[in-house]
Amino acid sequence: MVSKRLVLTFPHKLLDKPIVYQLVKEYDLVFNILQARVMPNEQGLLVLEITGNKENYAKGVKYLTDLGVKIQPLSNDVRRNDARCTHCGVCISVCPTEALSINKKTMKVDFDLAKCIACELCVRACPVRAMEVKL
Repeated sequence: MVSKRLVLTFPHKLLDKPIVYQLVKEYDLVFNILQARVMPNEQGLLVLEITGNKENYAKGVKYLTDLGVKIQPLSNDVRRNDARCTHCGVCISVCPTEALSINKKTMKVDFDLAKCIACELCVRACPVRAMEVKL
């Protein structure tokens, strides 16, 4: 069984196609939408957690790439620039998944990338711009 979080970027010509539906129907994959940004005449962004057997997962990813969907692991999206971070904690209050938290021993902000859904709320909230989006 494979379970991965992916960022899918769709060209605008694919926005009206039932692409995610095909992942379920044709490849027996289970998905959880973590974030979606879809605007008419613009590219779409979809953050999914996809789960299924290894073979079907590989076939589903091939299907997406053959359509022209760009795929990257979620972990490549939001990062903390440790040199800039002052551990002020502003980001903690806006993080919906508790990927950012205060370490009680060090009183510094910890960033758990596995919990991050790339909502980018921390990026906008960070006063020193330590939270960054890497595309």
